[in-house]
Amino acid sequence: MRNTTKRPVTIITGFLGTGKTTLLSRLLTHLSMKHTAVLVNEFGQVALDHHLLQRVEEKTILVGGGCLCCSVREDLIKTLKILLDQDQRGDIEPIERVVIETSGLADPAPILFTILTDPVLQHHFYVDCVLTTVDAVNGASHLKNQPEFFKQVAVADKIILTKTDMITTEDVDLLKSQLSVLNPTAQLVEVVCGEIEPQKLLASNESSLLRFEQQNPAPISSNHPHLSDTVSVSFTFDQPLDWTAFGLWLSMLLHARGEQVIRVKGLIDVGEEGPVVLNGVQHIIHPPEHLDKWPSDDHRSHVVFIMRSIEIQTIQASLQAFQHLLGSKGYLNEQTI
Repeated sequence: MRNTTKRPVTIITGFLGTGKTTLLSRLLTHLSMKHTAVLVNEFGQVALDHHLLQRVEEKTILVGGGCLCCSVREDLIKTLKILLDQDQRGDIEPIERVVIETSGLADPAPILFTILTDPVLQHHFYVDCVLTTVDAVNGASHLKNQPEFFKQVAVADKIILTKTDMITTEDVDLLKSQLSVLNPTAQLVEVVCGEIEPQKLLASNESSLLRFEQQNPAPISSNHPHLSDTVSVSFTFDQPLDWTAFGLWLSMLLHARGEQVIRVKGLIDVGEEGPVVLNGVQHIIHPPEHLDKWPSDDHRSHVVFIMRSIEIQTIQASLQAFQHLLGSKGYLNEQTI
């Protein structure tokens, strides 16, 4: 029986033609990616040497009354369990990582939900990073016209800007600024022709767990149909929070408005040496991670929400109602859209 340590799952998503397959192909040429299982929804020119490549269809089961963010990827469950069984029996080379390349129109949320909630998968796999590729040439157009693109950017841990060599530096900077409005915590990485060391994308980077662009972001017109009712906002708490009370407050919020909370991310001071990492998509919350130390000198709690059709005052009122339980008053720190 092989070691059953949890294996990281990296999700590569992005709109059609943004360079997902090119990025994946380049990553797989590195020796450090040898023991990687690759699951794709669309076959492209993916390097096959020394890799286990399988195609998975996008078959979903709607649970929770048809809530899209509660879609279970039954195909993914089946494929990962087969890989796990083969790995544990020694029928294949040991799997150290799984990379899932989604289709260009995919919503990554069902993948996260499937891995985090399946009673078997959650004990053997964890999602370490969502990488979203953005075509720098067409990014502004996608921002205006493609709702799938908006969701893919909003849930990203790292945004991979491709084709930056085909436009001016000024246009690249403008697009970066607009993307930082949509997802202020995502790390922006420029990649040309998919050439980048895997460690720069896949290695843990505590300094980027919670980050904000320092420059003034370029405004995004409210005429954009997918952004007119969207807000990215952060709250700061100066005193340690009661983790149990905070978890109760967040659970109640997500239960009531989960489909409208596209992304939530934060570092929470719970009175210990290091913070708790908060990471969620809609009402899908990753298991909390306790860090040994803070990534910076700022030891305050920060929580970022990317929301749709929710007034900021609603969140503020909810926080105030729980203030005596939380142990600290949260105040609005930043509104970016």
